[in-house]
Amino acid sequence: MLMNLLAFLVVGLIWEDVVVVVVGKECTNTPTQLASHTYRYEYLNSHNKSWKHQVLMLSHDHDHLTPTDDSAWASLLPRKVLRQEDEVGWMMMYRQMKNQVGKGQVTGTFLNEVALGDVRLNADSVHGQAQQTNLEYLLLLDVDSLVWSFRKTAGLATPGTAYGGWESPDQELRGHFVGHYLSATAQMWASTGNDALKQKMTTVVSILGECQEHLSDGYLSAFPSEFFDRFEAIQPVWAPYYTIHKIMAGLVDQYVLAGNNQALKMGDNKHLLLAHLFDKPCFLGLLAVKADELAGFHSNTHIPIVVGSQMRYEITGDPLYKEISMFFMNTVNSSHMYATGGTSVSEFWSEPKRLATTLQTENEESCTTYNMLKVSRNLFRWTKEIAYADYYERALTNGVLSIQRGKEPGIMIYMLPLGPGMSKATGYHKWGTKFNSFWCCYGTGIESFSKLGDSIYFEEAGNNPGLYIIQYVSSSLNWKLGQIVVDQKVTPVVSWDPRLRVTTTISSKKEGSSSSLNFRIPFWTTSSAKATLNGRDIPITSAGNFLSVTKKWSSSDVITLELPITLRTEAIQDDRSEYASLHAILFGPYLLVALTTTDSDLKPESDSLSDWITPIPSDYNSNLISLSQESSHNNFALAHNSNSITTIQFPDPGTSNSVFATFRIIPTDPKTRVSSNNVIGKTVMFEPYILPGMVIIEQGKEKSLGIVDSVKLSCDSGESDSGFMAATSFKVNDGISNYHPISFVAKGVNMSYLLQPLYSLRDEHYTVYFKLH
Repeated sequence: MLMNLLAFLVVGLIWEDVVVVVVGKECTNTPTQLASHTYRYEYLNSHNKSWKHQVLMLSHDHDHLTPTDDSAWASLLPRKVLRQEDEVGWMMMYRQMKNQVGKGQVTGTFLNEVALGDVRLNADSVHGQAQQTNLEYLLLLDVDSLVWSFRKTAGLATPGTAYGGWESPDQELRGHFVGHYLSATAQMWASTGNDALKQKMTTVVSILGECQEHLSDGYLSAFPSEFFDRFEAIQPVWAPYYTIHKIMAGLVDQYVLAGNNQALKMGDNKHLLLAHLFDKPCFLGLLAVKADELAGFHSNTHIPIVVGSQMRYEITGDPLYKEISMFFMNTVNSSHMYATGGTSVSEFWSEPKRLATTLQTENEESCTTYNMLKVSRNLFRWTKEIAYADYYERALTNGVLSIQRGKEPGIMIYMLPLGPGMSKATGYHKWGTKFNSFWCCYGTGIESFSKLGDSIYFEEAGNNPGLYIIQYVSSSLNWKLGQIVVDQKVTPVVSWDPRLRVTTTISSKKEGSSSSLNFRIPFWTTSSAKATLNGRDIPITSAGNFLSVTKKWSSSDVITLELPITLRTEAIQDDRSEYASLHAILFGPYLLVALTTTDSDLKPESDSLSDWITPIPSDYNSNLISLSQESSHNNFALAHNSNSITTIQFPDPGTSNSVFATFRIIPTDPKTRVSSNNVIGKTVMFEPYILPGMVIIEQGKEKSLGIVDSVKLSCDSGESDSGFMAATSFKVNDGISNYHPISFVAKGVNMSYLLQPLYSLRDEHYTVYFKLH
């Protein structure tokens, strides 16, 4: 029954000479295999007419999947989860779902978000730096280029040059990024108050207003309205409703966050009625009866449907929608989630608890993490359950902060590779470009980094107002409800001192009324956690709860937290015995990955991870060097390749070769301190940066240098030949790569591994999951 109604389509697609099989579960009468934006881009740009015809014909086999009759919808429920006697009950359930608009009332209270404009991130924090990188990108974007296709569609003059990628004038998704841009700039302006950005985004809204006025019928988009006609006729077209939603959401954000009244005037209340038409009972119905049938659905098409059902719960109070979203979140967390907190492979959900065979380059579409954060955020506001805040921290740290390429504005990824020996620079999409990508994940990316302050604090009204501090990010909050300013300082986390230290300072111009500050005690800490109020110890709750402190706050009040951070391993979500040994390693919320392109076999020496995973000492960065040599106007670097030493073009930091051209110098005399500044004249050993415990050796006359687990390097010709001296002379530089403050060495079966947080990497190759022997 399921195969007949939630139809699977299998279509071969050639990407760079590699045949990829796209498997899509149908819950629509649209060509479902085209639910993947990547696939649709390839389809619409393909010159293979016979293949495109085949795709279209396959889709028309399922035109019946959008009936309006209630009984037809009821038949979509798979028989394996629906008993015969339940059929009438399901039809009644669907009618109730469909007819609940505007009815009911939510029982209980929700936590409220604080205004984004009342939160400021500290510039020197990881989150503050990510926000700044994104701000620089938003300011780089040219207004005329952004609105080029809007003007073209409206019949106006088109100064400037249109952007490329998915915003190109020949791409049917054009305009989607502009909608995201409107949202992101509104969020970023609220977060920073940047005047230049305010002027730029106001200009965009003004030009869009001109376009809408010139069209005269209220229509506004970067493509003609005929795209909707094609969609309704089930003809190939990219995603007009998707794009129009981004534009409308962006205009709403410009009004709500930036106070732009012109953006509001472009709306129409009758559009509220449109929301119900996007219900998917063939998806929500499965969740309503608690069936894990996610496999085969396009992830980022359906997560927003859950977000929509959450809004329906908040508006109507129908508890069914609360149950749907809670079951969905628990299902993803228990059966479809990677250690990053992300989900999806090649944009789709795989079979539950079968993730071991999905590890590759096309894991975890960035958009899915953006939307899963919305789901967990809403669930936390409803329930105050720490688990949802813990999830938010994990996904934000590993799944969002990981998608920027360091501090380079406008360089982000579509997918987050999780396979062995992968790199963010590999795979189908690789890193995007500033002006010629504009993927869906660029749109959600610029939003994610514009609202990093929106889920640090939540408030609860009442006679004794409460503030919930659920993310530890250096920031300040002007808490108007509590009439105080809360300043949160987080000491940067380091591996050699495994504690999260948070100092929260209160300031107020007058004595505030009594209120409660509630601090999340995350699941990853221990019973050794400590807290003080004004220097005095206070009792602290166990992990997974809130520490609540209530008083009349004054400017002299300081609360400190010291949360021990533990190492742990997590098994991959796969219940097949042959993959039972596959684990990820985490340090608190940080996913640690090995910098390696080879095997990933670890051999624990004991049950205590600290016995075989040890921190890199704080002074090791001073021992890192890179050796350069100029020849024929080229700059070369000494680098290791497998078990030998060679020379390569001198690499830039963050590139895949940078780790191979960096070495730690180890003095033969343990009492001697060496660095790149004083190494000349000293006898030292060279340890390759990503091969801890290995050193370079001379293998004999006329032979190359090699790498073993001990012995010092000596290079001497025995004669004063100038050619030999030139060939063996290198300039000593500071190391191209550096140890991240959160760095460890893990002992493996055949070698040891350098572990660093996934979010800190750029092009370096890494492995996420290890085989524990």
